[in-house]
Amino acid sequence: MRVAIRERLAPPPSGFTVADSARRSDFDLNPGFRADVDVSRPIRNAAVLIPIIERPDELTVLFTRRTEHLTNHAGQVSFPGGRAEDIDDGPVATALRETEEEVGLHRSFVDVVGALGPYETVTRFMVTPVVGIVSPGFELKIDPNEVAEVFEVPLAHLLNPINQEKRSREWKGQTRYYFQVSYNGHRIWGATAGMVVNFAEAMRGAL
Repeated sequence: MRVAIRERLAPPPSGFTVADSARRSDFDLNPGFRADVDVSRPIRNAAVLIPIIERPDELTVLFTRRTEHLTNHAGQVSFPGGRAEDIDDGPVATALRETEEEVGLHRSFVDVVGALGPYETVTRFMVTPVVGIVSPGFELKIDPNEVAEVFEVPLAHLLNPINQEKRSREWKGQTRYYFQVSYNGHRIWGATAGMVVNFAEAMRGAL
């Protein structure tokens, strides 16, 4: 399983600089929105961990729901991760550090097997999704300031195209399109769902 996933992914990048052609974004479904972006705001580098947990009966993926008071993406479901800091030696370091800080998952349980191409959000983040296989036996310690709850979704559910819905809503007077994956009362949407769809495309036929 690890070999199959690793073979479908790019090697973990050493830095955050990438070619434009490698980027996926919120604008893939909404190309007209790019003209409304405040380009005076610099793009901020970030990384998330897609933590695939080896449960006895199936593979699952860990998600967090962000607290309501955060400045960016408050209350939304996301992968553990966040913006890069000067102390980070690339996206892998950012993803593992942020995961430890947010949910207490120690990096010793994580085997980084690759990464997806970076994902640009409408909020001016360039997010590198790092994929890691998580061995059982870990204990979580959630930071209540950042994370309201954590939950797991079967990987098979995420990879099934039937569960990857394309939705729309009105935003700033325009129709915005986005992906959504629902599971057990949880609503995964926006950039996180876009990364799920990108991962599913990379894994198609491998698992």
